[in-house]
Parts: sequence; C-alpha cells; structure tokens
Amino acid sequence: MILVAEDIEVELLIVELAKGKPLTMDKAYEEDKCRVKAMECGMFPVVPPKSNRKEPWEYDKELYKGRNVIERIFRYIKEFHRVFARYDKLDETYNAFIAFANIIVFMKN
Repeated sequence: MILVAEDIEVELLIVELAKGKPLTMDKAYEEDKCRVKAMECGMFPVVPPKSNRKEPWEYDKELYKGRNVIERIFRYIKEFHRVFARYDKLDETYNAFIAFANIIVFMKN
C-alpha cells in the first residue's frame, strides 16, 4: 500500500483528534505493547488486565461497559451480507455501504 500526502494528513488528524481520549480495547489487546502505543498516540487505554497478570492496573469500569455498544453495532452491520463478503471493489463504495448499513441499523433501533 502506498501512502499519499492526503493519507498521512488524515492519519495525523486522527491522532490529533484522539489525544486525551479513551481507547476502549478488548482484553485480547491488553498487552503492554498495545497499551504503550495507545499512550504514545496521546490516548489512554481502557482495558481490564487479564486474570493472570502479576501486576494488574486500575481501569475505568463504567467506561469499559460501553464497549459492548460497538460490539453490537458490528454484529448488526454483519447482518448485511454485502459488508461481510466485501463485494465492492472500491474502498469508497464499501465505506458508503457501511455508512448506509449504519443508517438502517440506527433507524431500526
């Protein structure tokens, strides 16, 4: 994949917008490497430590409970077979259909 100037600008914008914001992650990503990377980007990771951690840390339990909302959105979107199978050739078309699927999910609920 070749990055163009616009892609780099978008990545920098995303990092700037995310600074100081929480990053809610699944327990599968609780390793030190992922948490350090999130902190380097200016976000603070919200992830519970695995039960076998020798040095567990504190995390915002209320904020972590909101992670299931994202999980449910992905489940609803996967009901659209077109998204799951990725029939579209262009990223723009695929992203547009994901936006459309989100609108349908939002209207249903």
